[in-house]
Amino acid sequence: MKLTQEQVKDFLPHREPFLFVDTVESIELPEGVTKPKSSKELVGTIVKSKFKVTDKLEILKGHFPGNPILPGVVQIEMMAQTASFGIFYLLEDPFNCDLEVALLSCSNAKFRKPVKPGMDLEIHAQMTQARGLTFSYQCKILSGDELISETEILAWAKH
Repeated sequence: MKLTQEQVKDFLPHREPFLFVDTVESIELPEGVTKPKSSKELVGTIVKSKFKVTDKLEILKGHFPGNPILPGVVQIEMMAQTASFGIFYLLEDPFNCDLEVALLSCSNAKFRKPVKPGMDLEIHAQMTQARGLTFSYQCKILSGDELISETEILAWAKH
């Protein structure tokens, strides 16, 4: 399933200038799962989203003037926003669910290449663990086939 930016906004509580998902390209449930009944059934779900880095991003004006680079903390937020879609199929009506999400931690973050204006990014988040309303994800950002950054995310989601 592909989600447009309007559908992304219908699901996520984030808004510009702090929305870092343009589209969701796919949400792949684990093999054999079609309609999950519990969060544990979501372990293995893979979400892929896209984001175009434009020179219009407000944060780039100050990071850094004359040499704009998307901050690592924004890349982590981008991965966390993408990970939020990991519970999409658990919700009865995902576009009208009043979703609350919180990033609890990130670990083992690595920033391998700078992110500059004009780059098309693909963000991947794979759910590795689920305990009640708390979820762990292995995340990465790619530009083409090149690994840009990666981290492990722990997040909380309530619907």
